[in-house]
Amino acid sequence: MIVRLVKLTFQPEAVDDFIGVFNGVKDRIEAVDGCKKLYLYRDKKHENVFFTYSEWEDEDALEAYRNSELFEQTWAKAKLYFDGKPEVWSLDAM
Repeated sequence: MIVRLVKLTFQPEAVDDFIGVFNGVKDRIEAVDGCKKLYLYRDKKHENVFFTYSEWEDEDALEAYRNSELFEQTWAKAKLYFDGKPEVWSLDAM
């Protein structure tokens, strides 16, 4: 299993817009073959900093999603609100 952790920093005034984008696609992402779970977390001290946590069957499933139209559309919407470069980690679950 692969865990994908993504840190996203948004313009403070765009936080609600991002949350709307995420809530609008969460179920669709979780329905992608190989996606086991998807969560959104908000930093306790910095209200414009979020983390997505997702679990994938394997790296092929994650890459298939990353190369999908759903990912492209979602990322295009979300990046309009960025206030910093996203940080991404792919982790092996132990």
